[in-house]
Order: sequence, then C-alpha cells, then structure tokens
Amino acid sequence: METGVEPEDIGQDLENADRLEYDGDKKNGHTLKITDLRESDSATYWFRFITDQTRGRYIGNPGVTLSVTGLQVKVTGGHQDKTLTCSTTCTLTDNPTYIWYKNGTIVKEDTSSLYSDSFSDADSYSCAVKDQEDLHSPAVCQKCWSVTYTHQSICALKGSTVDISCSYTYPSYHEIKQAFWYIKWSGMDHEDLSSVPGNEGHIEYLGDKKSDCTLRITDLRLSDSAGYRFRFITSGAKFSGSPVSLTVTDVVLEMDPTSVSERENVTLTCRTKCTLDPITAYSWYKNGQPIPNSNTSSPVYILFSVSSEDTSRYSCAVEGHEDLPSAEETLTVTCKYMWFKYILVY
Repeated sequence: METGVEPEDIGQDLENADRLEYDGDKKNGHTLKITDLRESDSATYWFRFITDQTRGRYIGNPGVTLSVTGLQVKVTGGHQDKTLTCSTTCTLTDNPTYIWYKNGTIVKEDTSSLYSDSFSDADSYSCAVKDQEDLHSPAVCQKCWSVTYTHQSICALKGSTVDISCSYTYPSYHEIKQAFWYIKWSGMDHEDLSSVPGNEGHIEYLGDKKSDCTLRITDLRLSDSAGYRFRFITSGAKFSGSPVSLTVTDVVLEMDPTSVSERENVTLTCRTKCTLDPITAYSWYKNGQPIPNSNTSSPVYILFSVSSEDTSRYSCAVEGHEDLPSAEETLTVTCKYMWFKYILVY
C-alpha cells in the first residue's frame, strides 16, 4: 500500500460488488467474504476503520495475502507406471483432502496430492478438493476421448440464465474441426443449436476448440427443458458426450385455503417442479410489495390468525431471482361473526 495515498474501499467497486460480502459490526467482528473467486482476486487485503477521534484512521498491517489458484493434473513417470499430482500454484490451507476421478468416477480420496498406479493411456484422470467437487481440474489423458460436465442434471428458473459447464479431451495429434451442442438428430446429422432459427441471442457457445465446451442459455423458456449433448469433430474422428438434463421451471404459489374466516390460518407454499440448487431463502409478497421480515429458508409461509386486512393478492420468489416471481393468488377473508341489530317494540 502506498504511503500517503487514501486506500480504495473495494465495496465501492460496482463491477465486483455482488461478489463481496462484509459480515461485521462496529465492535470486533470484521469478516470479508468473496464468492466466485477469480485469479484476478489474488492480492493483499487490508481492513481499515475510522473513528470519531482526530487522526483516528487505522489500517491492519501487514494485511492478508490471498492467492487464487486452479487445479491441474501433472503426469510424471514411465510408459505405464506413472505418478499423477494434483497441482496448484500456491499451498492450499486447511490440509485438504484430494479426490481422484478415473473416467469421471471417484477412485481415491487422500490427504496426499499424489496418485501413483499403473495407468492406461485410454483413460482420463482429473482431481478435485473435497467439498469443492464442482471445481475439479481439467481431465488429462494420452489417447482418450471424453466430455465431462460439472453437473449432469440442472434445474433452472424460467427467465433466468444458465451456463452448462463442460470440458472435453481428445488425442493430442487430432485437430478440432467443429464443436457444437445439439438436442436433436436425424440419422447421421446432428442439428447445431446455435444455427437453429430463433436461437440467436438465446443460445451461445462459450467454449473453444481446445478443451472448454461451456454452453450458455439466456432468458430460459419452459420449452428449453431437454437433454443437451456436446459433440466435436476432429481431423480423424467424431465424438459425442452423454446428455445433460436441463429442467426449466417457473415458480408457483399454492395457497391453502384460498377463502377463510377471520382468525383462521392460511398456508402459502412456493413450489418448483425441480430442485433448484442452491436456494438460500424465499421472498414473499402482498399486492406486489415485499412482506416485512418474511424471508424464509423454508418454501412454506404461514399467515396466522388472519383478519379482513389480509384479503390481498400474494406471490413468492426465490432469493436472487426476485424479478421472476410466481403468479399471484388471491386470499379472501370473511367475517366470522355476523352482528344483528334488534329492534325492540314496547
């Protein structure tokens, strides 16, 4: 940090604000959480606080150095007896457990980053750190063909954007001629989704002609639910991966019952036709406005002992997708007691 230069508050960086979370108070707790780490996040971070006293500006030195690394499998040894190393550019903290995959199936878990055995050139190998299995290394092989998906089954909300993360391998002496995704084929012909009329701006291939085969679908439609397969053609062969199942769901609010008398309870349930991952909370709305202090980790919200003031339109949404709420359901509350006026005649 330069002397005499006012430090920059990283919380004001609009580009990264949604990835930064400060969990602290003005006493002793000061935790910074960074999600979706990138190599560009590698830096030294300082905590700074300012008091109401003259010259009351303090910085915690020497700061915390963060190094962001990916996993890579390095191969050493002879023709058959080889040693694989799950390599990183820095030493991971907390003594992690390494998971080894052979052709996409777990074959070993160990605190050592080394894996020694007799390996076939036709098999592919990759590694990951336990509890971070979705961040595994690219697969390595000598003479293998493979397509590896981060998730084999995906559930996503209608109107949202989904990335189907994917990597592929092939013999090093081959050259990629064509790479694409498809869901339909007739005989030997496979229909490239990117070239289908109506998919422009909706389906985008983010991969390359080396190892990345990620597909992005924006503004998801219910009709996008299908089995998606990646296919690549080299200078000497053709290969297709197994299908990834994508289920697109909308959010539906169920109300039970929809018509009640005062002082009764009403149960609201926020449903989807597949399990979204992850869901941290649900948001609840009354006449299009958020219900105060109503966010729940459960998809169920109960209106206790309702009154006529609760007669309204209700909806729900998944946290992070508040712009994609359910359709509204109307609750009708009627008076439980009827009051009669008696006329006394003398």
